Amino acid sequence: MPWIIFSTPLAIIAYFLIWFVPDFPPGMGRSHGFLWYLLFYCLFETLVTCFHVPYSALTMFISTEQSERDSATAYRMTVEVLGTVIGTAIQGQIVGQANAPCFQDQNGSAIVNRTQSTTSLKETQNAYLLAAGIIASIYVICAIILALGVREQRESYEAQQAESMPFFQGLRLVMSHGPYVKLIAGFLFTSLAFMLVEGNFALFCTYTLGFRNEFQNLLLAIMLSATFTIPIWQWFLTRFGKKTAVYVGISSAVPFLILVALMKSNLIVTYVVAIAAGVSVAAAFLLPWSMLPDVIDDFHLKHPNSPGTEPIFFSFYVFFTKFASGVSLGVSTLSLDFAEYQTQGCSQPEQVKFTLKMLVTMAPIILILLGLLLFKLYPIDEEKRRQNKKALQALRDEASSSGCSDTDSTELASIL
Repeated sequence: MPWIIFSTPLAIIAYFLIWFVPDFPPGMGRSHGFLWYLLFYCLFETLVTCFHVPYSALTMFISTEQSERDSATAYRMTVEVLGTVIGTAIQGQIVGQANAPCFQDQNGSAIVNRTQSTTSLKETQNAYLLAAGIIASIYVICAIILALGVREQRESYEAQQAESMPFFQGLRLVMSHGPYVKLIAGFLFTSLAFMLVEGNFALFCTYTLGFRNEFQNLLLAIMLSATFTIPIWQWFLTRFGKKTAVYVGISSAVPFLILVALMKSNLIVTYVVAIAAGVSVAAAFLLPWSMLPDVIDDFHLKHPNSPGTEPIFFSFYVFFTKFASGVSLGVSTLSLDFAEYQTQGCSQPEQVKFTLKMLVTMAPIILILLGLLLFKLYPIDEEKRRQNKKALQALRDEASSSGCSDTDSTELASIL
């Protein structure tokens, strides 16, 4: 909780300054602007990580029951996706209203009207600041609700340990735990697949499909679909098991990605594909995080004298999410650079459109298939989960009975 409380105000300031355009001295705007945005973007990502790691790890500290943890994860991911929907709606709709239409010459280059450009630029800057202020306010409200409404609980047999395990010793044990390594490897590939789609979706809609003014609404359709289908996936994994849900949920994106690759520009079909893609996005959001507590329970059974390792599990899970985001950004930027992407163009060369189509369709399909192959090696199925649950309950009962015995002995000694 201290990490969450103290990182929130600093993250809000850093987030707002990302969207603020300072007045740099003439001739120095480009270099100073680069340093400004690099500094505050890195600072914001760091502070969000300070929030996200303990926030994610709280799943292990609000209940000892697997079913309750799964339910809490489903609620958490539903609200996370809903937050993405709200952010997409606020940012997309406010900023989208301020964007000026793009006029081009016969070569596809943008025609710039200086007076109109200056006015439009000022309106766009104000729109970004307005959206940033609204989102920052939502951030603060949610952090306050979290800090006031959640209390950590410790396992009884962990509470008896005097100290937590040293970090590097715990790190070695965590990274040598087979189920965890296989889970994060599969998670890395599937996350990278969906981040490639997410990162290039706006450019793909704008230049390849020709829907310049529709990509905010298409993204909103994807995230709304994901929000409404997360409870369905929670029911599915409870009914058929988590590994089955992973195969069905994440692989269901493949046919729609193939359809996007083969179809011509059609707005209605694109909306249908976007809504269907949201179903897979929901599975990709929910299932890996739902499987992580099972890995931690399995680890505790094999290493019962290793308290305090839960944040290590969650922090490296978050790390690989950030890593996948960085790889996605790097691959996309280099690919578009090789294809001669024009930053000021209202339209793009054919090789850019083809590159965007590959980044949004074929590359994610390959990564999804690789991720599902790694999930096949993941050893914790439903039978294993039930065995671990019984074994952990036995540990808790043993710890409780031991605690009761110690209490009885103390009372007897005081009476004597």
